[in-house]
Amino acid sequence: MKAHDGLYIDGAWRPAGSADAIEVVNPADEQVIARVPAGSASDVDSAVRAARAALPAWAATPPAERAARLAALRDVLAARKDEIAETVTAELGSPLPFSQAVHAAVPIAVAGSYADLAAAHPFEEKVGNSTVLHEPIGVVGAITPWNYPLHQIVAKVAPALAAGCAIVLKPAEDTPLTAQLFAEAVHEAGVPAGVFNLVTGLGPVAGQALAEHPGVDLVSFTGSTAVGRRIGAVAGAAVKKAALELGGKSANVILPSADLARAVNVGVANVMSNSGQTCSAWTRMLVHRDRYAEAVDLAATAAAKYGDRIGPLVSARQRDRVRGYIEKGVAEGARLVAGGPEAPRERGWFVSPTVFADVTPDMTIAQEEIFGPVLSILRYEDEDDALRIANGTVYGLAGAVWAAEEAEAVAFARRMDTGQVDINGGRFNPLAPFGGYKQSGVGRELGAHGLAEYLQTKSLQF
Repeated sequence: MKAHDGLYIDGAWRPAGSADAIEVVNPADEQVIARVPAGSASDVDSAVRAARAALPAWAATPPAERAARLAALRDVLAARKDEIAETVTAELGSPLPFSQAVHAAVPIAVAGSYADLAAAHPFEEKVGNSTVLHEPIGVVGAITPWNYPLHQIVAKVAPALAAGCAIVLKPAEDTPLTAQLFAEAVHEAGVPAGVFNLVTGLGPVAGQALAEHPGVDLVSFTGSTAVGRRIGAVAGAAVKKAALELGGKSANVILPSADLARAVNVGVANVMSNSGQTCSAWTRMLVHRDRYAEAVDLAATAAAKYGDRIGPLVSARQRDRVRGYIEKGVAEGARLVAGGPEAPRERGWFVSPTVFADVTPDMTIAQEEIFGPVLSILRYEDEDDALRIANGTVYGLAGAVWAAEEAEAVAFARRMDTGQVDINGGRFNPLAPFGGYKQSGVGRELGAHGLAEYLQTKSLQF
């Protein structure tokens, strides 16, 4: 797609307040493919003002009409799915088949789910002698990451629209072209002017201005825990709500009775998906000591198959960060059984699919989020030891459990301190709530629980 040289505010593309621009680079070949405006605090202010002006009418719009706009948005995205996939591949570096199957298809499904929820959700309910109203929280400041650029946008904007909120979106500076494409789709779907606004820009400038703006009632942020803490502090000082989906260090627990080959192969695929740039990736594989050596061999063999199948990391900065973690793992005594820090290609920000064995729970690579194609395999003595290791980080976003009997896996999953657990390779469900325990965040996305984040309640007593 051709990049816009303006910002989408109040239903139109408008010039930014300054000539500053952000270069968009293709991670696979390091070539500049576009330039977009670097929005300023004054641009954010204009967008928030447009959202506040549009809010009353949109909040008063019947849910059925909001559902119709969301259905139209879903249809526009579906009609442009090939363009979406190509855009994500160009600015994120994701292989085109993965962009088609995940980066394009999943957001379309999520948008459709909120069209259905907007039409069916009980925005009023009777509780004894009261009528309880579920009303839009107001203007939403949505700050989204680069790793799943369209999915993360839709997971915030679709429920906000369903709830009757107005939105200002600040997308990640690495992947702004997908956000511009989404703004085009919103416009084509007939969402009223001012209800959705897009300001591209840098996090410390546009992102901070959006989080601090007094006209924003809810800040919805997905990204690192460090930035999430700062946004939470800003929101707390202003007594406004913050919904935070943050980091993860998810455990893939393979119980002794499990089909080891399947569990390992699916686990490796999970970590290598999206070049490891997934907050919920199962980056710690926990295996019983009696089956540990076999699991390591299986994982090393599986990882080798991804050498030419995964894309680059999003930026040189991210590539260097991941390489640093690999070097740290070696320095702390973990054993490389696949991959390593060396560049696999002369051009592009690639990192080899990497697997570490002999990882102990206290190692840096077992505690900190790496956000690259790096798997750590840890051994455990018994189930209590596995649970201690699984719960032994500051994070609690996702995880997996494998066992011969589903009931055995479920019993273990119930004891895990994490927001979502896949049982024996459970399938993605766009209606299931997604979010974390502990420092993995506050709040939930997707489904009815995601919609609830954008609503506030009022009770009328009779």
